[in-house]
Amino acid sequence: MQSTAGSSLPETDLDHPRALHALVFLPEGDDVVVGRADTDEYVVLPADGAELIRFLTEGMTPRQAAERYAEQYGESVDIADFLTTLEELGFLAAPGETPPATPAPVRWQKLGRAMFSPAAWVCYGLLVAAAVFEMFRVPGLDLDRHHLFYTDYFTVIELTLFLGQFPLLLVHEGFHTLAGRRLGLRSRLGLSHRMMYIVLETSMDGLVAVPRRRRYLPILAGMVADVLVMALLTLIADATRMPGGAFPLVGRLCLALAYATLLRLIWQFFLHLRTDLYLLATTLLGCVDLHTTARGTLRNMVRRWTKRPLEDPEQWHPTDRKVARWYVWFMVGGYTLTAVTFVSIVVPVGWHFLTGVLSRYNGHGSVSGLIDSTTLVVLNVAQLAVVGWLSYRGRRRARTALPSSVSVG
Repeated sequence: MQSTAGSSLPETDLDHPRALHALVFLPEGDDVVVGRADTDEYVVLPADGAELIRFLTEGMTPRQAAERYAEQYGESVDIADFLTTLEELGFLAAPGETPPATPAPVRWQKLGRAMFSPAAWVCYGLLVAAAVFEMFRVPGLDLDRHHLFYTDYFTVIELTLFLGQFPLLLVHEGFHTLAGRRLGLRSRLGLSHRMMYIVLETSMDGLVAVPRRRRYLPILAGMVADVLVMALLTLIADATRMPGGAFPLVGRLCLALAYATLLRLIWQFFLHLRTDLYLLATTLLGCVDLHTTARGTLRNMVRRWTKRPLEDPEQWHPTDRKVARWYVWFMVGGYTLTAVTFVSIVVPVGWHFLTGVLSRYNGHGSVSGLIDSTTLVVLNVAQLAVVGWLSYRGRRRARTALPSSVSVG
């Protein structure tokens, strides 16, 4: 950290301690994550920069902190400029403000702890075991794509799979949120899209300031929820089974939603996307942006085969480059799984819908069938329009967003 000219604070301010908000410090390799848990504002600093902030939090005046820094690291620092940076980050309290020693507790933290307590895990295990046992015991209870067509009305199926998935998505994201709240994180839900599908997402910015071993549950909690949802829906369908072995409408509906949930669980294994399992991998391996690096590595493999100029690997983080050498094959596996899923599930289901819809326009379909098919077409066009709007909005925000980065060193 070198001295720079042009401080923005009066010299006299350097002889009075400055109050800082409650900060968290988490070493990550050679760097340290520093931030405010109450606002989810974090920055990655070199160890010496984080130590300088610690001096200030211990009650030293800025001048004392600068002198201590010079003694410990053998370099001078423009402490006034450093204070200006902390103020821009929101780490410094306003003059006369006395920030609380610890952030206020987040809502639903007790519920989060209860949802992931040992007793809860025992209940979850029994629920899944009972569902698996019934799947093997009862014919027709296994998860199969034919369960999606639980009624002859395609619009009802479409609305069921679309609207019915939102409560289940809330359960998925709710587990993420509660697992984060359990740790005191200010998790929150948002709306986004993946490819042509509208999805809910949980933002857990504070996860970067949590020890790595405690991040795994918040990351995997959504997949846990999906497994529990499938088990519960399967058992409900089993409970509605009639004496002859057939399932009533409610049971068939539960099986349709259970299979749709299975598809969402399979989605997590598409490692060429930023899924929960991708996030787990990057957390385990300590990567920064493995997705970009692995895709770049894969492109370079193709460029070598086609004798084209390679992308510069020096632009990627060293850890990402090392991991991407073998992780790229998991990414290829994700593409392969996507193709297999598309051919074995999406194409047959889509063909069933397409042939069923077109058959009603041959002049022999009923009025109700024509209305059903037309409504289905309108709904799909509307969904594509919404996804297109979300994609356009995201690109426009990306173009207008100002880049911001803070480095001390």
